[in-house]
Amino acid sequence: MPGPIGAAAAAAAYRGVNATPSAGGGGEGFGGALKRAIEGAVDSSRQADAASSGALLGQVGVTETVLAVTRAEMALQTAVAVRDRVISAYQDVMRMPI
Repeated sequence: MPGPIGAAAAAAAYRGVNATPSAGGGGEGFGGALKRAIEGAVDSSRQADAASSGALLGQVGVTETVLAVTRAEMALQTAVAVRDRVISAYQDVMRMPI
């Protein structure tokens, strides 16, 4: 299971996304990065569900279960924070005078 990424890896990913053209040039841009992030959050949620089920059946240890659930919780909190920022930015743009 992949762990959290460090600051250097996040900066490299950011530079990679910004280096790809977002329109017309075959790059995936911000939309592709957002899609990957959402898919990662869904995947961590599925892993947490599987770990919880395995723990109930006695097949998975408590430590692995807690780690999987914590990763899923962090992914959900990140998704909610991004959503809140997008909504806030949208509201700021809508309040701008024309």
